[in-house]
This record gives sequence, C-alpha cells and structure tokens, in this order.
Amino acid sequence: MSSGGRIGHDAPYMPRGCDMRWFSSEEICEILARFDKVIIVGDSMMRHVIGSINVLIRKDLGYGAVTDWNFSPDERKECFCNYQFNVKACSVQGIFKTADVVKNDPDSLSCPTGTVDVMIEQMIRFPIPTEELTRYHALLPATKPPRPYAFIFGHGLWNDLDLQATLDWLDIILDTTVAAAPWLQSDQLSHEAPGVTGSSVRRFQERGLMQRRGSWPGKRLDGFWPRLFLTPNACGRAKPDEWLVTQGNKALMLFEESVGIEVARRGVEHLGTYNMSVQSNMYDGVHVDLKGNLIKAMMVMNWLNMIEAEKF
Repeated sequence: MSSGGRIGHDAPYMPRGCDMRWFSSEEICEILARFDKVIIVGDSMMRHVIGSINVLIRKDLGYGAVTDWNFSPDERKECFCNYQFNVKACSVQGIFKTADVVKNDPDSLSCPTGTVDVMIEQMIRFPIPTEELTRYHALLPATKPPRPYAFIFGHGLWNDLDLQATLDWLDIILDTTVAAAPWLQSDQLSHEAPGVTGSSVRRFQERGLMQRRGSWPGKRLDGFWPRLFLTPNACGRAKPDEWLVTQGNKALMLFEESVGIEVARRGVEHLGTYNMSVQSNMYDGVHVDLKGNLIKAMMVMNWLNMIEAEKF
C-alpha cells in the first residue's frame, strides 16, 4: 500500500503490488470487533486517522469525525464535510474515542454497542511529558485481555523529522507498553521496563537509549502485539517556506525510508503515506483533506484485517 501512486493530481490512489479493499462500514465494524482495543498514538495527522475511522463507522461524511451532537447551528455550517479537518476550530472537536459516540450518539454507529473500542492518545513530541506517559500507562491492562490490542503510531513533524527523536519517542512508548502490559513479553525477557515516574522517564530519555546499540528488548518479545507506524504524508504547495528544507518532500521521503528500516528492527510494521499523498489535496500544505484521510484510514483497516487475531 505504501508504494502506489496517482495518475494526475487528486486522481484515485492505486496501491502497487497488492489488493487494497475498500470495506463497507459493516465490514469495518467486524474487523474492529476482533480487537479488545485499538490505540492510536501520535499527532494531528493521527487524530485525522481516527476521525476518518469514525466517519466510516458512523456512515457520515458530513460530521462523522467530530462531536456534532453538541454543535451549535453555526458550527454545523462551519464544520461540514471537508471542514471537519480543514478548519482547526472544527478539527480540535474531533472524536477521540468511540466510547464518546456510544455515550452521546449511539444510534449513529454502524457497529453493535460494546463491540468496538478505538481511541487516540495524543503524544506529539519527544521528550514526552510524564503526565502523557502516565495517562497512556493507565490505558493498558496488567492481565491478558480476551482479545488482542492493536497499536498504531505516528510521529515526526513536531520534532522536525529528527529520526533519532522519533525513535526515542517510539522506544519509550514501547517500553511503557511492556511495563504496563507484561503479558506482551516472554518469560525469558531479561530487561525490566521502568515504571512511569518522573525520574524513570528522565533517566530513559537522557541516557543513550538501548536501540542505538541495537539491543531494544522489544525485538525479543513473543507476545501477540500488532504494531504499525505511519510516517507523515507529503507536503503541498501551501507549506510555509520556512519548513521546506527540514520538512519538505525530500526530507519526508528520506524520513519515511529511514523510519521503515528502524521500526522493523523493533518488530513494528511500517506504512508510508508519501506516495499516496504527493498528488493529493493538502489544504494547508501539511494535512491531506477528507478524501486523503479516508484513504489513510482504509489502509489501516486493511492492515488490521490481515492480523490473525484468532491466534491471540
């Protein structure tokens, strides 16, 4: 899915060398129901991914990504369709977890009540604030759940496409995950992940970090732990000039390639979005529009569908 392309600006995206299905809302519900929880971790691009998943499971292109149940008449005018993503005042009112839909507008969901649980934890830069890691730690069960958890990560722009900062960001999240959910690791794992305290976070962030020596313990985990990393999409002509060197398309291509190599060493799968987005509409030069985000969400759903959750 990462290596496809478009024939012309904003033409339909075509994956290369694979079949990418466009699932119905009911099929998406069935896929998500295979997992106890799907946790998305990252920045505004990842917030748009969960927004697009909500569009799909609510069958609502107009307001599916946002908390429309508490909108004023003016907000309903200003946040319709593409503006759910294009207008910041609308985007920040996005749905961060399906539990909020169940609570406030259950009839809008295509999925049977209680069968899907998708959420985002926003962590946008490294070093990661201790309170964000503590909140993330609290999401994870200490005992093995009846169905698997799936994790989808995205990071890069807030640390100016600094590869090492992104790897440090990912490693401390993976380490925190193991600390909170020991059922993910093997009995033979010798590394003991730190608890989430201010001092332990600082120690982990300040030292050389084990992955620089190729010894991050996540490679030796044999628990069922689906993990996917999304790298940022291409930039558009509206990208501010001040960012064109450090966050322009050359930098984005190199970052995507390097991240793909490095996350594989950690047992994390990689989904690049550069090819999908390089000829798509980007309203601010950074973020793709509703159509582009729906493609990202469907890519994620295709990945989730390939996971053999029954082996958990």
